[in-house]
Amino acid sequence: QVQLVESGGGLVQAGDSLRLSCAASGRTFSNYAMGWFRQAPGKEREFVAAISRSGGSTLYADSVKGRFAFSRDNAKNTVYLQMNSLKPEDTAVYYCAGRWVGFEGEFSTNPGRYAYWGQGTQVTVSS
Repeated sequence: QVQLVESGGGLVQAGDSLRLSCAASGRTFSNYAMGWFRQAPGKEREFVAAISRSGGSTLYADSVKGRFAFSRDNAKNTVYLQMNSLKPEDTAVYYCAGRWVGFEGEFSTNPGRYAYWGQGTQVTVSS
């Protein structure tokens, strides 16, 4: 079992930066691939970024590639999403998600593959 708690959301202006954090409970965090997803009002939850269990590999949605950076610190059981050059269309509730994986290269863009979810943190970007 893993419990996830996000933090770091807020209201910013277009062009600003934010860093989201997601702290995980449990002793086997390094066995979990992690993902960030977001959901805007009236829209489906969409993939933002994923990271392998060691942090050696990352994957990004085209809409955030080059602006967002996903990292993890397994010693602190925490993942981070650095968001730069924020745009109004980035406004959404951001969710951290985790899934146990058997090997390094296994991580997914499909929210249905993630068993554990945080409560979400609101990011609002004004124009």
